[in-house]
Amino acid sequence: MADRDSSAARASAAPDAAGGPARRGRLWVGLLALAAVGLLGYRHWPDPSRASSPPQAAKKLQTVRVAMARQASDTLSLTQTGTTQAFDTASLYPRATGYIVERKVDIGSHVKKGDLLFRISAPDLDQQLVQAQSQVLQLQAALIQARAMVDQAEANRHLADVTNRRTSTLAGSGTETRQNADTAQAGVLAQGANVDAVKAAVKVAEANIAAQEAQVARLKVLTGFEQIRAPFDGVVTTRNTDVGDAVTADTNTGAPLLTLARDDVLRMAVNVPLYAADGIRDGLEAKAEVAQRPGQVFPGRVSRSSTTLLHASRTLVTQVDIPNPDRVLQAGLYITLTLAIPRVSPAVSVPNDALIFDQDGTRVAVVEAGAESGHVVRMRPVTIFRQTGTVLELRTGLTGGERVVVGPPASLRDGDPVALRPEGKTET
Repeated sequence: MADRDSSAARASAAPDAAGGPARRGRLWVGLLALAAVGLLGYRHWPDPSRASSPPQAAKKLQTVRVAMARQASDTLSLTQTGTTQAFDTASLYPRATGYIVERKVDIGSHVKKGDLLFRISAPDLDQQLVQAQSQVLQLQAALIQARAMVDQAEANRHLADVTNRRTSTLAGSGTETRQNADTAQAGVLAQGANVDAVKAAVKVAEANIAAQEAQVARLKVLTGFEQIRAPFDGVVTTRNTDVGDAVTADTNTGAPLLTLARDDVLRMAVNVPLYAADGIRDGLEAKAEVAQRPGQVFPGRVSRSSTTLLHASRTLVTQVDIPNPDRVLQAGLYITLTLAIPRVSPAVSVPNDALIFDQDGTRVAVVEAGAESGHVVRMRPVTIFRQTGTVLELRTGLTGGERVVVGPPASLRDGDPVALRPEGKTET
């Protein structure tokens, strides 16, 4: 009985062992089928975020506005404002002590060089001159006397010499004593010294005369200051004294007698910036405009410059002379001055908003021809020469004639394709 049960169990286990591999194969096929269905479902599932994101390789075509880079003119226009100044200004002070006895001019009077402005009465100075001239006459008389004494001393020396020779001859023959001969010889030496003394006195007298004549000349110059005359052609701008006022010589601490200004030529100081200083030359033409005379342009020329830059501002102080023969302009006017300064090196101008300034430095975006009649952007590094209100001048990077992007977007990169915005159309 037991043998039959074991035989039946072995008979039923044999079919199960034979069907195991077939079931495992069907299981793997089912799993692969499910994976394929899931993958297809994920790829075709409508995911909004995935649907709105374009492929990374595709670049969006940007529309840009362009402007033409142009060669700057050969001259650099520099405009500055300032105040006109008189070409020469003189404050006249008295050089003679006295009081004003005559006044010839007043404020606004136009005078010529050498015209009499004031006359000062200085009695003390006049008396000093008369006294000095009298002393010169006295010294001249003393000189005549000293020269006469020279003639007398030379005559005495000649007499002493003759006496000495005669006494020496007689002493040799025994007729005269040796003592008398020695005395005669000493007399010759004494008279020679006397001649030298009186000649020296003549030189002293001549020196005294020269010194006194110099004093007379000085007093004559000082008395010449009793008449105050115009040092140049000009106009009287201030007057501080009148007839009867006492004045003191060589006191420059108070107010001057008057102030004279030369107004046939005016000048203006201009601080030329560093970028234009190399082009400044004497004789460079300038144009001046005054608000009080609209439409009129007054020519001028650069007359001088400091040749060295101011350390604090890095500017060159330049003076421009403006001819004013008709006295149309006055000193102190507020004017606008324009200089046409020759360029030392060429420059290219582009709009201000074409500049790109980022971690790569200063650049501009240049539009070039691309494939299939399109356009691409190329970034060009540039060097800035100067910047005005609307224009940027470049020293290097462009040659002129290039099309540059105006107001480039931040996302614009080198090599990006772009479309050009038609002229007159604005971005919406």
